Amino acid sequence: MIDIKFLRENPDAVRENIKKKFQDKKLPLVDEVIKYDALSREAKGEADNLRAERNRLSKQIGILMKEGKKDEAEKTKAMVSANAARLTELEEKEKEYQKKVRDDMMVIPNIIDPSVPIGPDDSCNQEIEKFGEPVVPDFPVPYHTDIMESFDGIDLDAAGKVAGNGFYYLLGDIARLHSAVLAYARDFMIGKGFTYCIPPYMIHSAVVDGVMSFDEMDAMMYKIEGEDLYLIGTSEHSMIGRYKDTLNDEEKLPYTMTSYSPCFRKEKGAHGIEERGVYRIHQFEKQEMIVVCRPEEAWDWYNKLWSYTVELFRSMDIPVRTLECCSGDLADLKVKSCDVEAWSPRQKKYFEVGSCSNLGDAQARRLGIRVKAADGRKYFANTLNNTVVAPPRMLIAFLENNLNADGTVSIPEVLRPYMGGIEKLIPKHKINQ
Repeated sequence: MIDIKFLRENPDAVRENIKKKFQDKKLPLVDEVIKYDALSREAKGEADNLRAERNRLSKQIGILMKEGKKDEAEKTKAMVSANAARLTELEEKEKEYQKKVRDDMMVIPNIIDPSVPIGPDDSCNQEIEKFGEPVVPDFPVPYHTDIMESFDGIDLDAAGKVAGNGFYYLLGDIARLHSAVLAYARDFMIGKGFTYCIPPYMIHSAVVDGVMSFDEMDAMMYKIEGEDLYLIGTSEHSMIGRYKDTLNDEEKLPYTMTSYSPCFRKEKGAHGIEERGVYRIHQFEKQEMIVVCRPEEAWDWYNKLWSYTVELFRSMDIPVRTLECCSGDLADLKVKSCDVEAWSPRQKKYFEVGSCSNLGDAQARRLGIRVKAADGRKYFANTLNNTVVAPPRMLIAFLENNLNADGTVSIPEVLRPYMGGIEKLIPKHKINQ
């Protein structure tokens, strides 16, 4: 959510930003906000005058009563009563107008950074840099579930009976590898100085409203029936929510946290062979990172965060690239975002395994995360988030890039302590071709 003062003073800039986001249907909201903001301030101004008048008349009544001027005191009381009805009316109008302003402001997208490429959808995202040499082996690389099945490591049929499509059982060495990657990612981020956190896996609607747009919420979140609770789609939401309605000493910033959690997503519209198996699913686990910082620190942290994900994947012998998200591919609260994509030898292309975002003060403004400077000045913090690693999706990249011609899977050195020292996974039977 942008600053209402910025919109008042720069309505054309807000309209231009909406156009860059290819959301022209939201253009009328700018005029609506200006209109109802003016009405709200007008109602507040009149109400403040009436309150001042009420205080003045109340003092006058006391003086008149002391002087024995009951008739004049009663007339003054009548004036106070008449003003009270109008004051109640104005207070209701002010609330109505403020709600309209807030509702509209929650929908107007955040101002994107000037460096963001302009484009309507992810087809306009731009490659920034590649890390590691993408290799296509001289033997066929099977579909990831076929690799997993050679280790008796996955059961989608049973999961379908138990929970439906979009769920899975991971078993044996594959399940152990999944947990090993998460444990390694946890220790990797602790080594970067982040505080490890296991957060709530459900959050109230007030937190949901603070961390994401309405469109995202509808597409992602599962609501608990009969309760004001949502299952988290990413632990970023509950970690940022920890600072809701707080005033934080500037010298204590930045807050840097990394969290493990299961994640739950509707994943509306998922289809196609590459989105079957464990690529796009309703339940998965993830190691996430967030930063709450001063505005002037945000861009340094943005570059650190995505670089951590690149470093982690490269340490597991997985080639990756970074991709700049264009304006139309940015969620409404984001100032700038880049994806980290892993190389798929089977598809001979990269696919998304993580996303890094700078949200400016949008989440902080919605959630009331403020900072108190040494000079007493108060302002909203900036927030950032990034995926450390999200198995089982990253297992696709891991298995494909570490698969050998004989069906074994090499375990990179960094993971061996988490796998009992195993250097290779040995399949139980041949891979189905």
